[in-house]
Amino acid sequence: MLKNDTHIGSPRSRVDGPAKVTGKATYAAEFATPDLAHAYIVGSSVARGKITGIDVAAAGAVPGVIKIFTHENRPRTAWLSFRHKTIVGPPGRPFRPLYSDEIQYSGQPIVLVVAESFDVARHAASLVKVAYEQHPHETDLGRARSDSYEPPRRRLGIAPPPKPRGDAAKAYDEAAVRVSAEYTIATEHHNPMEPHATTVIWEGGGKLTVHDKTQGVQSSQAYVARVFGLSSDDVRVISPYVGGGFGSGLRPQHQLFLAVMASLALERSVRLELTRQQMFSHVHRPETINVLSLGADQDGKLTSIQHHALAATSRFEDHQEVVVNWSGLLYPAENVDLRYELAKLDTASPGDMRAPGAPLGVFALESAMDELAIAAGIDPIELRLRNYAERDENDDKPFTSKALRACYSEGAERFGWSRRDPKPGSMREGRELIGWGMASGVWDANMMKTSARAVLGADGKLAISCATSDIGTGTYTILTQIAADALGLAMDDVTVALGDSSLPTSPVQGGSWTAASAGSAVMAACQSLRETLVKHAGKIDGSPLVGAGIDDVAFAGGRIMMRLDASRSLSLADAVAAAGGSVEAEESAGPGLLGLMLPKSHSSYTHAAVFAEVRIDQDLGVLRVTRIVSAVAAGRILNPKTARSQIIGGVVWGIGMALHEETLTDHRLGRIMNHSFAEYHVPANADIHDIEVIFVEEHDDKTSPIGVKGLGEIGIVGTAAAIANAVHHATGNRIRSLPITIDKILADAV
Repeated sequence: MLKNDTHIGSPRSRVDGPAKVTGKATYAAEFATPDLAHAYIVGSSVARGKITGIDVAAAGAVPGVIKIFTHENRPRTAWLSFRHKTIVGPPGRPFRPLYSDEIQYSGQPIVLVVAESFDVARHAASLVKVAYEQHPHETDLGRARSDSYEPPRRRLGIAPPPKPRGDAAKAYDEAAVRVSAEYTIATEHHNPMEPHATTVIWEGGGKLTVHDKTQGVQSSQAYVARVFGLSSDDVRVISPYVGGGFGSGLRPQHQLFLAVMASLALERSVRLELTRQQMFSHVHRPETINVLSLGADQDGKLTSIQHHALAATSRFEDHQEVVVNWSGLLYPAENVDLRYELAKLDTASPGDMRAPGAPLGVFALESAMDELAIAAGIDPIELRLRNYAERDENDDKPFTSKALRACYSEGAERFGWSRRDPKPGSMREGRELIGWGMASGVWDANMMKTSARAVLGADGKLAISCATSDIGTGTYTILTQIAADALGLAMDDVTVALGDSSLPTSPVQGGSWTAASAGSAVMAACQSLRETLVKHAGKIDGSPLVGAGIDDVAFAGGRIMMRLDASRSLSLADAVAAAGGSVEAEESAGPGLLGLMLPKSHSSYTHAAVFAEVRIDQDLGVLRVTRIVSAVAAGRILNPKTARSQIIGGVVWGIGMALHEETLTDHRLGRIMNHSFAEYHVPANADIHDIEVIFVEEHDDKTSPIGVKGLGEIGIVGTAAAIANAVHHATGNRIRSLPITIDKILADAV
């Protein structure tokens, strides 16, 4: 019998790697077109108020300036708020650039200068003078805390906190072991390598080709058509490569609106690329305050969980995330009270950032669990095992699968947890204090309805297409692997087209659902191709496959063969020729399709156990994260190489969250003060040491047809908590606010 190399499960290199490392991959601000104009934004210098005057005379006199747009001369667009909404947006009134004279936050785009070159546009923008009527503003969450509220309308897809169970307050008061504390996480701003940018190519006759930095080309297409009154046939959005999305591209950002507006008004191609400083004028992870109280009996069994969270949002939208629900999911208790509130600030609306909500709530929960373990005198892993949830008690459903126990076991063994001296400050080497900490991680495992097309040509080459994006996760590669295995081809014989609104329908790429969703759609399309090929192969005169059904054959080495007798085979080329020269299929996959579980019958999550080692200079307080072991259970791993890369990326971001990232605002001015890489710190190479990733074996036949759960988010969840717990173990100093900085370490060190 012929044997085909199995691509799925093998550590294959990225098929898009050569294009990226040689510079052939083209990003949103790199698409060239003749007669391209360049735009530059002028942002508000006040946090709240009204524009009383805009002087553009000096800017307009600069040679090469084409047009200056303000709220006074903005072309007519959709006026009603709902026209600007997208499916992933929160309740409220979406921000509409140049809509009126109202200033809603510092950095808000209020003028757009369009010129023949970027340099001219930037220079002219510096000459624009704006007068304001300033109004009182509030950008301090601590001061706005007294005006917090439960969001009256829920954001689509964001589960509200479950109803309380039992009497959590009474059970806490009666608990033998109790911990209660407040945990805060600073605002973080998106800073992917590729800034947000849009290149609009004027095709004539009102038709546009838009190259946008986005995680959803069809979402951007629908937004442009709706806001500017265009037919969807007149707008094509293309984004084959994305230099990091992480949630920042889930919603159309204001540069898309402004670039399209200018292009339509001027009937000319226009490019608008945000500067690094301007990247701080929109989507960010909101500052969040968690108050968490845990009560347990003498054996550490939880009797009460109370988790109340307060998150910042803008004046004009109620941005919401799942922050507190994890506390009712990870550990069972008869008495649970989870609450989530918002406070309005004069800032841009927050947005989704890698695993939105989970790193915030899980940091608080897993820090509190560490404190409870110490108070009860129980090893942190043992405490979690004594409180292991066998089902989703929030929704009262079974899990599709759960291998968190194996994550604890395999992660602890690889890390060497058994050698840990539990006493804080007891582990040292020279001048350095050594701390070992751990935490659990959890994230949704979802699947969304997605379509894919597969076309097998007479040359034996297979073309796969889907509108989904590859935001750096390796989607091109895993879809190539799935398709190649399905048709018994080499990966070099498969091409994948993504990130084009004209391709089969796909949701935005986010939520760790793309591998399961697009992967299952590709599998379904290839399965349809297989059935068509077998049918035509059986009709060929003298065919060795006469009477064979799809279950009787295998595809390998470019041939179709009988499973029980490989000598009876036929080339794919012959089958394609019999079908008329090419074979095509387009199929969809999603919850409830392909015999998958009903969407509401089970709960599905990925899980992780994160172990961290820190070393801290006992005199200077300088901290290094020297080791991380992340043990992950995420169902079937399609490509261990790209999967490992995903987890490493999440862990690095978790280190940044724990130690580096913090947006600093001067609350007197309502302005961000560290809006550059010089002052907004992200981890550099020197900050990252050993990161080991373990994929725990987990079989799941309910989450998706291909057994995949998704990996984009789980790597960050729990990492910051593990580091904070390690810092306490090293120093005895419990730091409950992120990021952990030298001053906090030295404040109360052992």
